Amino acid sequence: MMRVASCRCGSLRANCSGEPIRLSVCHCRACQQRTGSAFSAQVRFPVDAVTVEGNWLEFVRTADSGREVTYRFCPSCGSTVSYMIDEWPELIAVPVGLFDEADFPDPAYSIYEKNRQSWVSITSAEAEHHP
Repeated sequence: MMRVASCRCGSLRANCSGEPIRLSVCHCRACQQRTGSAFSAQVRFPVDAVTVEGNWLEFVRTADSGREVTYRFCPSCGSTVSYMIDEWPELIAVPVGLFDEADFPDPAYSIYEKNRQSWVSITSAEAEHHP
């Protein structure tokens, strides 16, 4: 199966083959700021299953965990199309909202819940909840 994630203007795409390894949501302040929403939702694929096409800029930051995160985003519309965490170089994350398909499984992980907005509830029976 091939899934395509695209930025808002369509000039940057992530072509993802196969099934994602997991879907997770993150409630950390950095993800809230990056998305402009209450949390981020992303799917992770093996890095060799994703091809990013188009021009992008990168932004690197150090997370609360001390890990380095590298974001690839569209220089025209600003959409983050993928990101990688230095501790897991074999995985690449792609935001769920960039895919046309809406057939992803329930999230397996919900992290940084200490920053979760009080009106957000991750109800998946299989989800692991982490403060």
